[in-house]
Amino acid sequence: MQNSFDKKRIAVSIGDLNGVGIEIALKAHKKISALCTPVYCINSYMLHQACELLDIEIPSDFEIFEVEGSFNIREGCVDRDAGKYSYDSFMSAVKLCEDKKADAVVTMPIHKEAWSLAGLHYKGHTDLLRDYFKKDAIMMLGCDKMFVALYTEHIPLREVASHITKKGLLSFFLDLNRAIPNKRFAVLGLNPHAGDNGVLGDEERVIEEAIEDANETIGQELFVGAIVPDIAFTPHFRASFTHFVAMYHDQGLAPLKALYFDESINVSLNLPIIRTSVDHGTAFDIAYKGKANTLSFENAIKSAINFIY
Repeated sequence: MQNSFDKKRIAVSIGDLNGVGIEIALKAHKKISALCTPVYCINSYMLHQACELLDIEIPSDFEIFEVEGSFNIREGCVDRDAGKYSYDSFMSAVKLCEDKKADAVVTMPIHKEAWSLAGLHYKGHTDLLRDYFKKDAIMMLGCDKMFVALYTEHIPLREVASHITKKGLLSFFLDLNRAIPNKRFAVLGLNPHAGDNGVLGDEERVIEEAIEDANETIGQELFVGAIVPDIAFTPHFRASFTHFVAMYHDQGLAPLKALYFDESINVSLNLPIIRTSVDHGTAFDIAYKGKANTLSFENAIKSAINFIY
C-alpha cells in the first residue's frame, strides 16, 4: 500500500506544445501530485510561455526537468519545432527512468506529422521505444472495463494480412503473457465472420494455430479465438472478457474509443521501463481554449503507479 512517504516519481513528457498536453498537466497537477511526484520535462521559458497563453498560474510545487529548446508556441498548428521539442521531452523522460531518477514515464500526445517535419522517422512513442530498447514493445489501450492489445499498429491496412504469421503471433502472445501473466484474452479474427471457414479468407487458421501453440507453451488456455470481430465488443461478449487482441489498429481502437474515449489510457508492455500515456491526440481544435479533459491523464498516472507496484 502506498503512503505519503512513498510517493513514486513519474516523469511526464509534455507532448506537442501546440496541443492540449501542457494545459492538461497544469489543470490536473493538484490531483496528480497527491498520488505521486510528477516531474514535467519542459524548461522554464516554454512553461511560462504556455501559461501566459492559457492565463494560468504555475503551481508553486510544479517540478520541472529542464529540456533545452525555445520556439514560439503556435496553438493548433502542425510545427517542426514543436515536433522536435516533444521528442526531446520524451527522450528526457525515458532517460530519467533509465538513470533511476524516475519510476515511470507518462506521455502527453505528440503529433506524427510534426515529428516527420522535424526529421523523425518514428510513427509514435511505441515505435521509438521498440527501436531504442531493441524490444518488441506491445501497444495496449483501454481502461479497467476493457483493454485492447494491438498485434499490428501504425501500418497501412493493405499490409496487415501479410503480417499474420504463426511465428509473429506466437511471439506476440507469449510476450503479452509475460507482461500480464494469467490474463485471458479474446483474440479477434482478421476477416468478416472470422473467415467463415476459409470462404472469406484463411488468416484465421494461422491465428488459431498460434493460439493453440501459445496455450500449450503457457500450460493454460489464456488465448481464445479467432473471435468474429463484429461480435467481440458486444455487451454479451464483454461480460466474459475484459482483455482483447486486435489484428490491426482500428479494429480494436474504434470500439474502444466509442465506449471509453475519455477514460482510456495507452500502455507500452514488454519493455525495461514502465510507460503509460493518454489515449487521445493533440486536440489542436481546442488547444489553449481551456476545454481539455484531464481524465485520461489522471488514469495514465494511476496505471503507471499500479504497474510500479
